[in-house]
Order: sequence, then C-alpha cells, then structure tokens
Amino acid sequence: MIAYYCFMRHRDDNKVEAIFDATIQLVNEIGFAETSISKIAKKANVSAATIYIYHENKEDLLLKTYLKVKGKMSKSMLQGFDDTRSVKERFESIIRKYVEFIHTHKDYFLFLEQIMNSPLPQKWCLDETASLFHPIFEMFETGKKQNILKAEDVDMLIVYSILPVAELAKSHLKNGTRLGNRELEAAIVMSWDAVKA
Repeated sequence: MIAYYCFMRHRDDNKVEAIFDATIQLVNEIGFAETSISKIAKKANVSAATIYIYHENKEDLLLKTYLKVKGKMSKSMLQGFDDTRSVKERFESIIRKYVEFIHTHKDYFLFLEQIMNSPLPQKWCLDETASLFHPIFEMFETGKKQNILKAEDVDMLIVYSILPVAELAKSHLKNGTRLGNRELEAAIVMSWDAVKA
C-alpha cells in the first residue's frame, strides 16, 4: 500500500522577519517606488518565490509591513496607558511615548513617513489602523465632552497637537540628535495649549 503524505509549508518566522526588515531598510534607502520584490529578496537573503508565499505582490507586502509597524507603534504609545487618569495626564503620556518610539525605532518611523507621503494609503482601507489607536481617539473625545479640549474634529486636534512634536523629533533624527527633556517638556506644553478649550 502506498501512503501519500501532504506536506504543508510551515511559516518560517525568521524569513518573515528578514523580509519585514529588508522591506523597511530598502524603502528608507531608495524609496517605495524603487523598492522591488527582487531587491527585497536579495537583501533578505531569500528567494523571490519565498516572498510570494507570504504576500500576493509588492503592494500587499508594503501594506502588511505598514500594518505591522503601526501595530508596533500603537503598542509602544499605549504601553502603561491608564484611562482612569486625567485627559491631560494621558495626553502627556501619549506624546512622551510617541517621541520615545521615534527615537528608539527610527527606521520604523522613517518607513511610515515614506509610505504616508506616497499614493499608497489612498488605495488602502486603513480602518484597521484606526482601531489600533482607539484609546487615543477616545481620550480626545472624552476631553471634548468634558470641555477640556476644543470642540473640533479629533483628526484636527491630533494634527495640531501630536504631529508638530513628531516633526520636531524628525528634525532631530536628521541631525543625529535626540529631543532633549527640556525641549520635550516645552513641546508638550505648547501642544496642550494648542488644543485645550
């Protein structure tokens, strides 16, 4: 009697991580347009066929890499997040954690910048990323309800409070420096002042 065995290809986490790292490095080095599956495969030291086991195409690879990085950013920003604390305390904690993420994970941050400045996000349904940051949106909504924060759209509140700090941290990255404590404290005060009622 002949026995037939069906061998399923197991997920190789080391290869998946190598592809993830190579994608981020290449996008940061040469931009998303110049990054190709073959270049990623070469940098990750895997075959292009291996990449197609986990991803449909380049856009799928970039989307999954983007979602994974956003997940890491969310986890970092919400570490120790306590919704019983005041809106201002939560606000300050989020900004501190965001700046720490930018400094600690420079490559991730720069990758997100590259992707967000490309046409790709317009094609993607990014509802999944919004859910990752739900506690932050909820904090802003709570602040509005309590008349602590301006009664404006949450996206606008984020643009005027969190994004300027990111730009400040990014300018330090370009210079190879870190945002100092004194400068960070001043930035937090200015960000709070921009959105408080």
